[in-house]
Amino acid sequence: MSHPEPIRPARLLPWAGPEGKPCYLISDDAGPVSRVADAMESVQLGLGRELLTYARETLAGTPDHELRFLAQRLTEALHDALRVAESRGLRLNQ
Repeated sequence: MSHPEPIRPARLLPWAGPEGKPCYLISDDAGPVSRVADAMESVQLGLGRELLTYARETLAGTPDHELRFLAQRLTEALHDALRVAESRGLRLNQ
């Protein structure tokens, strides 16, 4: 008697769908969408690291408009990093 294959939890993808809703993928983590998601996560985390370096270098004596721009980009990078962390955390619990 064969046993049913374990149910894989859905992977939270590193991009949003229509109306900003989360996108999920059910797969074996070896398909083309998984590879694109892995690459996008890597890019998002890299951009976050670059922004953090930029923020540390520019916070002292920076005009208000540049601080607003920096705060907006850091907020976006943190959002992306948290989505990556959530996705990876969900996959660790499989």
